Amino acid sequence: MPKVANANAAQPDLAVRYPWLRSYPPGVDWYQPFEGHPLWRLIDDAAKLHGARPATNFLGRQTTYGEIAADVDRAAEGLQKLGVVKGTRVGLLLPNSPTFIIYYFAVLKAGGIVVNCNPLYTVEELTRQVEDSGLELMVTLDLKVLFDKVEALLVARTLQRAIVASFPALLPAAKAVLFRLLKRRDIARVAASPVAGSIVLDTTVRANAGQPAPIEVSPENDIAVLQYTGGTTGVSKGAMLTHANVYINVHQALAWVPGLEPGRERILGALPFFHVFAMTGVMNFAIALGAEIVVMPRFVLDDAMSLITRTRPTLMPGVPTMFVAMLNHPKLKSYDLSSLKFCLSGGAPLLLETRRQFEALTGCKVVEAYGLSETSPAVTINPVGGPPKDMSIGQPIPGTIVSLRDPDNPLQEVAHGEKGEICIKGPQVMKGYWQRPAETAQQKTPDGYLRTGDVARMDDDGYFYIVDRIKDLIICSGYNVYPRNVEEAISSHPAVEEVTVIGIPDTYRGEAPKAFIKLKQGASADADAILVHLEPKLSRIEMPSEIEFRASLPKTLIGKLSKKELKAEEAQKRQAR
Repeated sequence: MPKVANANAAQPDLAVRYPWLRSYPPGVDWYQPFEGHPLWRLIDDAAKLHGARPATNFLGRQTTYGEIAADVDRAAEGLQKLGVVKGTRVGLLLPNSPTFIIYYFAVLKAGGIVVNCNPLYTVEELTRQVEDSGLELMVTLDLKVLFDKVEALLVARTLQRAIVASFPALLPAAKAVLFRLLKRRDIARVAASPVAGSIVLDTTVRANAGQPAPIEVSPENDIAVLQYTGGTTGVSKGAMLTHANVYINVHQALAWVPGLEPGRERILGALPFFHVFAMTGVMNFAIALGAEIVVMPRFVLDDAMSLITRTRPTLMPGVPTMFVAMLNHPKLKSYDLSSLKFCLSGGAPLLLETRRQFEALTGCKVVEAYGLSETSPAVTINPVGGPPKDMSIGQPIPGTIVSLRDPDNPLQEVAHGEKGEICIKGPQVMKGYWQRPAETAQQKTPDGYLRTGDVARMDDDGYFYIVDRIKDLIICSGYNVYPRNVEEAISSHPAVEEVTVIGIPDTYRGEAPKAFIKLKQGASADADAILVHLEPKLSRIEMPSEIEFRASLPKTLIGKLSKKELKAEEAQKRQAR
């Protein structure tokens, strides 16, 4: 990529090809060079520059960057003593907590690969992920809701070993005592587990001097994170994100907001760190900035509103459902949100009316962004300063090229103003899918761009607007829901003959799954029976919001179940309302 002093002084030929260069935000250089480094450098640098500053505020207990970095080193040495070497896959089945941050960087520093696991996953879903990734070790907390799943994996010998950390130990002293007294049924009896011999306590792992053996890393080639996603088939795939992919994406995002003050910002960490948006846009972004993370184990509306009022965060990344919930809080005006400089929205489309109402009632600007697991994730962001462009996902961040291509001929760019498939090239684009070379090749254009399956148009100023999705992915509350997973779970019910699932608009979640079912002749089942059947098979996010029974389901000429007609019917229903 050519380098110039400022993107606004771009060469005329590139400004024609990349229209965003003509109207790039002041102070942001699209040509800025980026250098990849081992990802753990984020926490090491933060400790050197901001060691005495708070890194986390977890339910009232503050931990400094110096303390977190020391814990990372101890955990890294302990992991190496357990046999973690370069390339070992280590899973994190953790809610947002200092433990997540410590083991995320400790795994990397020990030479391992982080496998982010969704705590809401069922044992069946975790089993598939453990087997696909070749995961050897899982880190979790002693909360029964988490430990019971890990214990099941150990009993089945799907998983070899686990590290278990104490949740009460993360709390302020008084809260820890109360939790052990009042919530003891929520704490697992780890020592009494039938697989206790396969479990190592976090305190044992970190009982050392904190001097892990140095690991040589090639940032551009070595994998830091396996971030599980899914493609058009809904088959779960691990996006191989290198150290450079994630490290550079964090700095691309920092370059987009030049006015932030290192060591002085505070970020609300309500999005789950295992999700790629929060991993980069909350946790790693905050650490690179030396910001304090006000950590929420999960988003609870009243708690979030009180935390914002009390702890005064300056930034709040979120998904549209969070903004909808806050907007509809009956006592919204009684909370003080004035500390927020801006909110970043991603993970799902943000309705225009939601953004306008939120900004009008809170006075806080909402900036919409777009990204993918395969891109670490940030690709485009709306400018933080200046008026937004309604319904736009923004402009490409520094070092990123977005090209709109003909879906049937991905080497061919569409004419300006026409709709095309979003294709991406940049240092944040994944290395490929874990052990899936064929799918990796299918996801790339012949000239090296990542295909997204999203269809968009670009205006004269280089702002992009998503208009459609080629794939059938459902984005529910910022999470990817794959119709095939839901269909397979429903089809395992003995009364079901055929099923197809589509996404329908949902005022709170953005989108939600709707299932259309044809029962076997002579069989009977109602919606409640189907939902009971699905409880152990699907997470809450994947559960259908509506179930409709039909005598027959539409099919293509070759007999394949077709979603197109059902989507058209749902669209007509919405228009008729």
